[in-house]
Amino acid sequence: MSSKKRQPSLAQLRAFDAVAEHLHFRDAAAAIGMSQPALSGAVSALEEALGVTLLERTTRKVLLSPAGERLAVRAKAVLAEVGALLEEAEAVRAPFTGALRLGVIPTVAPYLLPTVLRLVHDRYPDLDLQVHEEQTASLLDGLTTGRLDLLLLAVPLGVPGVSELPLFDEDFVLVTPLDHRLGGREGLERSVLRELKLLLLDEGHCLRDQALDICREAGRADVPATTSAAGLSTLVQLVAGGLGVTLLPRTAVRVETSRSSQLLTASFTDPAPTRRIALAMRTGAARSAEYGELAVALREAMADLPVRTVHD
Repeated sequence: MSSKKRQPSLAQLRAFDAVAEHLHFRDAAAAIGMSQPALSGAVSALEEALGVTLLERTTRKVLLSPAGERLAVRAKAVLAEVGALLEEAEAVRAPFTGALRLGVIPTVAPYLLPTVLRLVHDRYPDLDLQVHEEQTASLLDGLTTGRLDLLLLAVPLGVPGVSELPLFDEDFVLVTPLDHRLGGREGLERSVLRELKLLLLDEGHCLRDQALDICREAGRADVPATTSAAGLSTLVQLVAGGLGVTLLPRTAVRVETSRSSQLLTASFTDPAPTRRIALAMRTGAARSAEYGELAVALREAMADLPVRTVHD
């Protein structure tokens, strides 16, 4: 019998990676679509192949052994490289085919997705676009772990290993109730934000952070969170009900203000507060050339929106 150890299989590495992440056999098995006995057997086979104990099993919980802690990092790296290999092969085989998992923030999705979906349908009919609407932190986690391929969100992100393909800048406008003294006005100074009752989105939305940044730039120290909303639609309805005012990106104005006759908008003097929307991808992604081409196509498709397109 040869003393040479058997090579671990990808299935064994995936099983171990799942257990290392969840520290629970049932949850790990569910996460990768494997039965619990098969998962346990795969991890045991990996331990035998490597000649080390990876897990410390007790009746209540699963812990990584010191060797398991070290090798879990290696296993994840191997699986990531295999994923990159498959992605590279798919990209070489035929660009703009197969699945593209696109993550989008909630303050962009309702207003830009019609343009994105129309473009993909018309220009890339063989692309299987899968859309995931999540907040920024969840999207970035999905991108870096490989769960998502491409993001559409507000930048800058400043995240190592993530590259941005800018699409456009858009101004913020002030949305007020019908009887508000600033309703319908143009050329507002940012300083008006110091005294207004400003309504914001819930914690976790990047648009909330952007609104707070705009207020700080206007010289306002804080915005008391007496009322907040989970989405822009609710936020605008709160404004229509007279609870305060809010800031809305221009791409959202037509959709959100058309639902009520009790709203007015007001614009700021130049330079108006703005946000930048971009695609974000893993730096060096196998499909980076495709994503660059998609960014160019999206800039063209968004020319009719109330935005200013930007380029790399």
